[in-house]
Amino acid sequence: MRLALVFNPFKYKVHEENIRIVQKYFGMFPPLSLAWVAAIARNAGHQVTIIDARTLRLTKKEVLERLKEFKPDCLGFMMTTYMFGDTLEWIRYLKEELKVPVIIGGYNLRIYPKESISHAEIDYGVIEHALNTIPQLLEAMEGKRKLEDVVGLVYKDNGTIKLNPPQAVSFEEFPNPARDLLPNDLYAEFPTERKNFTVLVTSLGCPYNCFFCEAGRTVYNPRTPVTVVNEMQECFEKYGVREIDIFDYDFTADRARTIEICRLIKERGLDILWACRSRIDIDQELLRQMKEAGCGRIYYGIESGSPEILERVNKGITLEEIRKTIKYTKELGMKALGFFLVGAPGETAKSVRQTLSLAKELKLDYVQFSKCLAKPLTPLWKQLVGSSGQDYWREWVLGNEIDRVLPRPWTKLSSAEIDRLAKWAYLSYHSRPSFLFKATLKVRSFKEFKRKFLGYWEMVFSQENHSKADENFVAYHEEPRRLDFYWKIAKFK
Repeated sequence: MRLALVFNPFKYKVHEENIRIVQKYFGMFPPLSLAWVAAIARNAGHQVTIIDARTLRLTKKEVLERLKEFKPDCLGFMMTTYMFGDTLEWIRYLKEELKVPVIIGGYNLRIYPKESISHAEIDYGVIEHALNTIPQLLEAMEGKRKLEDVVGLVYKDNGTIKLNPPQAVSFEEFPNPARDLLPNDLYAEFPTERKNFTVLVTSLGCPYNCFFCEAGRTVYNPRTPVTVVNEMQECFEKYGVREIDIFDYDFTADRARTIEICRLIKERGLDILWACRSRIDIDQELLRQMKEAGCGRIYYGIESGSPEILERVNKGITLEEIRKTIKYTKELGMKALGFFLVGAPGETAKSVRQTLSLAKELKLDYVQFSKCLAKPLTPLWKQLVGSSGQDYWREWVLGNEIDRVLPRPWTKLSSAEIDRLAKWAYLSYHSRPSFLFKATLKVRSFKEFKRKFLGYWEMVFSQENHSKADENFVAYHEEPRRLDFYWKIAKFK
């Protein structure tokens, strides 16, 4: 089978948690989920290509031309809940021309499997992980297996949508993503300092239960330290990667595992700058080990400067712990980023001011003020659906809802006030002369300076006070040219 995987661009939505300019400069990230699918399919003996249309800034027509050259037997897409309509639009266009089956996957399928493939253009859905489902499905499409025997598949049978239960898998069994099918030198995120840049995922799930997070109380499923560092070494040697952002919900959840990963990085002498996400309750010795192994940035989930808000979102941390950990991090020479919420349960304008005050006191290198949102599978979402009897996201996936501001009954702040406060927090934090001066001195390249300067400039002069949809939204790209070069060197394996 010849499988073509497409990663499409997407528009800005008012129901997003980030304000528009933040979303624009957030970053160009590799579509890692599709790269895993590609590796899994290739290991099963199939030919695969990935077209990262978002990063390469390809139009639907340009992607179609490349697909016609590849002559796929089926197409694959990653469907997120929030961008479902954008991807469906691309599927409709490409399937109309190519007339081949369409397979979809992604986190959305765990929540709305039947709703997701209810659309005529979609044939099959991978409910959870692709490790066993994709090889079995491709076998079924070749006539070597029955669809009802494919684990973790949602499909159509004479007008009826059927669902085969998923099978538990170990993340350790996954191959490394097929990064050779990606334009690795084009990826970057807002704080990126070195190129090439990529992302890693070393564990799935999270044992904690924050009220706003979809991963709370999901099974912690890590890869072994050797497997993790082997992938890092592959990135370094094969793809020229010199900076990695580890996208785990909590990279430091298993202290002993984290220390062993750090030991192996040092033992192999990998000159890689890396970043990760961590809870704030991390000890000084672990931070030291991470610094020695090349960790340059840590993204901490701080959420609020109000003890009452921290308790309401079930964060399980104190302001004193926050202050202590950020102090240790900065003393060791690592940069600290704080994730904060605006519009959390019980939020007021006063508590937002407390949050901003804490962020300034901590002298964080980066901050992110996200609008609190009832995302699917979060306790907030379950509470909202239970009290209202309505599920906006389900209707959105079915095509019965429009992009609109979503209710936040847990706070008296209006959506307009939350938008305004989020913008105010960003500008107030970044407009301090001392911050601008120190941030400029830390810049390591012209591209990094340009990215950060333009992000600040647009936040000041282009960001609206009340979020609006943007049909012409284009994410910031350091290399905005269209590169046919990548198609010419693509490997169809």
